[in-house]
Amino acid sequence: MPVTGEHGTIHGVLVEVLGVGVLLLGPSGVGKSECALDLILRGHRLVSDDVIHLERRGAETVLGAGDELTRHHMEIRGLGIINIRDLFGLMAAVDRKKVELVIRIEEWDSKKEYDRLGVDDSRFEILGVSLPTLLIPVSPGRNLATIVEVSVRNHLLKTQGVFSARGLVERQGRRAGGGGPKE
Repeated sequence: MPVTGEHGTIHGVLVEVLGVGVLLLGPSGVGKSECALDLILRGHRLVSDDVIHLERRGAETVLGAGDELTRHHMEIRGLGIINIRDLFGLMAAVDRKKVELVIRIEEWDSKKEYDRLGVDDSRFEILGVSLPTLLIPVSPGRNLATIVEVSVRNHLLKTQGVFSARGLVERQGRRAGGGGPKE
């Protein structure tokens, strides 16, 4: 579902996690809003639930904001519409945020092979800007908010040049090829 042009609208949830704008995408009912609510309870912030207005600024920046009418609101199935600022205070929501990471959420498919090492550099294009993306399969018992939060921490490490998974794979390769630990 790539969005093209200077402006666009996408369905998903945009949250700020550890200062990083994270766009959660996935089919209706997969748990995006519930994940965002759990993240808000952990001190992170909502930008927009359901409808996200996007604007490209320059060659590498996409800003996301909520619709003026529904800003600071979320729909939680079984609970209804809630106002995040009323429930959690002014700091629980922000009006706009730069999108820096895209996390696609889908139902776990046992026939599908998922990345287990984390060495791939997958990208998702929005408004002509290529953004890092992860595909997270969900199934009962997986704590999606924890996985998203750890994904952001790992993303921050990567922006600083620390690639934990690649380092481990390289060390394993040296050990297998050299007959023993090198470090």
